[in-house]
Amino acid sequence: MHLITNLQVFLLVGPFQNKQFEDSSKEHFNHRQAVGWSSKIPYYTILFRNLPNKETMKLASLKGSPKMAVFPRSLSSVVASVLVLAMFLIFASWLLVSYPIGTTVRGYFYGVDRKIVLLASTSDQSPDKDVDYNHKNSSSGSNLEVPTLSSNSSSVVDNNEKAQLSSRSSVDKDSLPSESNVELPTTPKDSVDSKNNEMPAKPVELSEPSSRATENKVDTNSSASSNASEINSVDAGCDLYHGKWFYDPQGPLYTNNSCPVLTQMQNCQGNGRPDKEYENWRWKPSQCDLPRFNAKKFLQLMRGKTLAFIGDSVARNQMESMLCLLWQVEVPKNRGNRRMQRWYFRSTSVMIVRIWSSWLVNRTSEKFDFAPEGVTKLHLDAPDNNFMEFIPNFDVIVISSGHWFTKQSVYILNNEIVGGQLWWPDRSRPMKVNNIEAFGISVETILSAILTHPNYTGLTILRSFSPDHYEGGAWNTGGSCTGKVKPLAAGELVENGFTNSMHKKQVMGFECAVKKATNKSKLRLMDITEVFGYRHDGHPGPYRNPDPNKITKRGPDGKPPPQDCLHWCMPGPVDTWNELVLEIVRREFEGNQIFSF
Repeated sequence: MHLITNLQVFLLVGPFQNKQFEDSSKEHFNHRQAVGWSSKIPYYTILFRNLPNKETMKLASLKGSPKMAVFPRSLSSVVASVLVLAMFLIFASWLLVSYPIGTTVRGYFYGVDRKIVLLASTSDQSPDKDVDYNHKNSSSGSNLEVPTLSSNSSSVVDNNEKAQLSSRSSVDKDSLPSESNVELPTTPKDSVDSKNNEMPAKPVELSEPSSRATENKVDTNSSASSNASEINSVDAGCDLYHGKWFYDPQGPLYTNNSCPVLTQMQNCQGNGRPDKEYENWRWKPSQCDLPRFNAKKFLQLMRGKTLAFIGDSVARNQMESMLCLLWQVEVPKNRGNRRMQRWYFRSTSVMIVRIWSSWLVNRTSEKFDFAPEGVTKLHLDAPDNNFMEFIPNFDVIVISSGHWFTKQSVYILNNEIVGGQLWWPDRSRPMKVNNIEAFGISVETILSAILTHPNYTGLTILRSFSPDHYEGGAWNTGGSCTGKVKPLAAGELVENGFTNSMHKKQVMGFECAVKKATNKSKLRLMDITEVFGYRHDGHPGPYRNPDPNKITKRGPDGKPPPQDCLHWCMPGPVDTWNELVLEIVRREFEGNQIFSF
């Protein structure tokens, strides 16, 4: 074998047609034919030739074919290749700057940086996971139906698709309202323009309600003791929760026809409610302005972040309000599953999440001590593990609960049965904890778990207890909100003892959790309880479904028809909750400054 003095690479392109090379490549070619290469398929090969210096390589043609000569590429070809490569690198760099890989991956898979596995097993049938569940063991005789998270309840709604919401029934104030089989439009019909950000020149105002609590603010860090007593107003000189309701003739930012994810039971106009003024009343704090919700502003503030609503059906009510408000500027992509609902806004990589949790604490149904199997047991000192694993992935959490504590359940604390609601078989045993006290303990438990989570650094907003307006009785004893068409004026508010007690225990749980804080997250109390005590006009009442034959007025015996005086019409007062969320988020992310668009 000759000593290799020069190695040159040549690209030979051409069909083999049972021919032979006339030079030293003949043996190589015959070997290729021997292993079965087709004589009809174009073949590309790299031929390494051992050539003496200055020797011209000749490629003999195939028999019966003209001869071809292969020469090294010209300098112009090399320059052209380099230019193409440079242009590709410039284009790739521009793509990376404009669309960061981290944000794209984060948005497509979850909207967060942490990899998690979301179970989608159909065997997971806990009522706190949005699956079918009928609870009929309440001594009150009520039926409690938790909705199914299916392709209907979280269907992908895009410009070329239609959303259909499945039917469910609700018979009490805490049951989750159902979507009926009503086909809704897929794209907003009533767009929102810049004039919606203008305030009316002469709004009609109601008198300022009496004082309750201001918004509590707690910044938690690694030193829990240094933050235990820090409870101040979000903005110096501006309390968001003392003010008055005023009539805004501009009306809401969306309609029941421009939001395809609206639960049918809260679709008051679609269900035939004859009045609409309840949609126009807005909240005005005494010391500052609460601007109309600005969807573009919100998405910019939340760019690359995830907002999670955690709680019961009232939390779902607020989440759907947020989606309806944002839907007017961008149609999100549905990326939900059985564990949670997820809506992704591609323009800013914002994810809106909802996780169902009735009580926010751990629940079991197995037999425990003298409590039989099948009765719900609430472990008041343990958080709901169905969502705690996801906490580090959220940047903002809006958490709420309370109304399920009127349902049958057993209370367990320190591995001991300490009380129950609508269940206490042995009257000789003293009950240490009632449902109101259990609610306060649960609030302390879940907030403490969040404030001590080693991997959570986000903002948590505790939305205070949402008041109901079953006047003249309870939800199942003739209570009604029929015929209420405007907010109560100052002095007209009738104090609700249960609502006040629940609110008081909730605030106490909030303050106790603050003292246990160890991480760098932030905690805020969004105190809407008294403010919304004046909005008895904002509930669906008897307009819970689109049935044209439904009863909407009292009968001859004065008995009111079945109605919902717990959840909120959409559009309606519930949209104010998200105006407050936007204001709190703005103040956290932009600093304490005047809010203006």
